[in-house]
Amino acid sequence: QVLLVESGGGLVQAGGSPRLSCGTSGLAFSTHAMGWFRQTPGLEREFVAAISWRGVNTAYADSVNGRFTISRDNSKNTVYLQMNSLKAEDTAVYHCAASPRALARKVGEYAYWGQGTQVTVSS
Repeated sequence: QVLLVESGGGLVQAGGSPRLSCGTSGLAFSTHAMGWFRQTPGLEREFVAAISWRGVNTAYADSVNGRFTISRDNSKNTVYLQMNSLKAEDTAVYHCAASPRALARKVGEYAYWGQGTQVTVSS
């Protein structure tokens, strides 16, 4: 059974810099691209960032480019999302996901999903 478990969310002040983590089990982690998506009530799940198998290639949504950094540690089967300069509009449930593709940006390209962690940015 594949499990993805996010952690690191919570209530954060605007301008803060939390780091989200996503630990995995039951997954051939080093052969899956990993991604972060976010979702707010009533809206579709939105791409945030993705990283390739070995971490050489990354991709970001325009809204977070330059503020967020995705990274991975294949020895720990874990992917991270460093979030800097948080804004109120970053408030969402953040989900990590795993894709068998080399790098993926679309929801449909991901096979496995975590339950998500809430990030709430207070101004």
